[in-house]
This record gives sequence, C-alpha cells and structure tokens, in this order.
Amino acid sequence: MSNSVVILGRTLAAVALGLMVSACPRNAEEPAPPAQPIETPTTAQIPTPAATALTRANLLDAARRAGSDYASGTAPEGVDALVGRTFSIVNPVGCSGPAAGLPAEAADGLARVAWNGDRTVIQFSLTPGNWTDSALITGANGNWEEVEGIWLTRPWLETEACPVVRSDPLQSAAAAPTGQTVGLAIVHSQEGSRLDRRNGRAYAHTLRGDNEAPAQWPSEGLRLRLEGRVVGFPGGQAFRCRAAGPDAAPVCVAAVQLDRVALESPSGEALSEWRGG
Repeated sequence: MSNSVVILGRTLAAVALGLMVSACPRNAEEPAPPAQPIETPTTAQIPTPAATALTRANLLDAARRAGSDYASGTAPEGVDALVGRTFSIVNPVGCSGPAAGLPAEAADGLARVAWNGDRTVIQFSLTPGNWTDSALITGANGNWEEVEGIWLTRPWLETEACPVVRSDPLQSAAAAPTGQTVGLAIVHSQEGSRLDRRNGRAYAHTLRGDNEAPAQWPSEGLRLRLEGRVVGFPGGQAFRCRAAGPDAAPVCVAAVQLDRVALESPSGEALSEWRGG
C-alpha cells in the first residue's frame, strides 16, 4: 500500500470522528458559556433627589461653624454649599406668654406678642431692623441698596418649639436675656422690586377671642415661619460674622432673599402670612 493511500485513510477517519463528536448532545454537567455582564448605570445616569429646604437646625449649625472660623481666623475657600439653597425655618414666639404691651420702638427684628390695653386681644408684631449701615453689612453689600434684618432667637435651641426651662422662682430679679447672635440679613438689590421691602412696616396680626371673650394664648406659644433662599455675601460665603472682642461670642448673619413669612399655631396652621414684603 502506498503512503498516499495511508494518509488519505487517516484524514477520512479524523473527519468522521469530528462529525460524530459534534453530533453528540452536550453533557449536562458541562458548564454553560459565561453570561454576559449586566451593564449598570453610571453615576451620571442615576437621578439624584432634589435638595430639601434647610431647617432651623441646619442654619444654626452653619452659623456656629461660621462663627468658629471667624474667631479662629480661618478663611473658608470657594463658594459655600448653602448659597442657592432654600430654607424653611421656625422661630418660637411668645414662649413666656403675652407681655403687658408692645414697646414704642420695636424696629429691631424681634417678634413680640402683647396684650392690648384692656387685655381682650393679643397683638403680634415683628418689624425688621434696618441693617443697611451696620458693621456686618458695610463693605460687603455688593449692589444691595437696602438690607433688613430678622433675628433667630435662642440660637442654642435647635428645635422649633419653646424651651421647657422656666425662670427660677427664688431669683430676686428676672435674668437678663442673652443678646442676639444669629440673624437673617434680607438683601434688596437696586434692581429689585420695592414691594418686597418692609420699610419700617411691621408684620402684624391680632388674636381675638370668641364673641366677647378675651383672646386665649396657647401654652406652647406660636411659631413664626420664615422661608426663602440663601444668596450669600460677595465672595461666596453664606454668613458674615463680627465680634466685639476675643471673649465675645461672634454675631453671624446670613444674606438671604425672603419669600414668605407666616405666623402659625403650635400645630402648624397658618394664622396669617405675608409674601413678597
């Protein structure tokens, strides 16, 4: 037999064996081909939730940090993350009950409640202060034509309710209240609407009783809600701070646009509200 015949026979045998193998079913125990990887969305493809409005606690925490930076001489870099954020904060009002009467000069950015002369109705009043020429604003007002101010009272209290601490009945005299250290500087640009400015006008509301009965003051006090947006000072910082000396607590104010003011019941029901001044 010639070599060519032998080679041809071996080739035909190999082809036949290959056909037999390909025709056999896959063994059940033989691993399946690897699965294709599932594509996961990138960070850019995942929608992020909208930022919620800043609360009283958020703003007070930021004010404490700003005061610490000011006292330590730290100069924050870049634009403050609070700039551009909206806020909805609450000031407890009348925690000690209505006073005997409103002071004659009350354009200082503090909310007050007081009885009228015959103690039949209760008057709420808040007149923003004129901070345009204050040390906190002078030299950093950009194109602001007017700046009005409202204080966030009891800045050590992050909750939106009145404090539970009561005056010591054994004290011979009432304790002097702590000075205000955190506030909102409501800025008005030269191009802004004049209708958004209070210009010495108070936010005012009168609480009356049913029929001829005197007004009733809730033991929990009322709530003053302030809503708007942080615009910040030139340079990109939300707060600006000043102190009388190294042993004095810094006073810090945030530059804001104020959109809504509301007087609320303890349960959050709006008793009166003001928009756009």
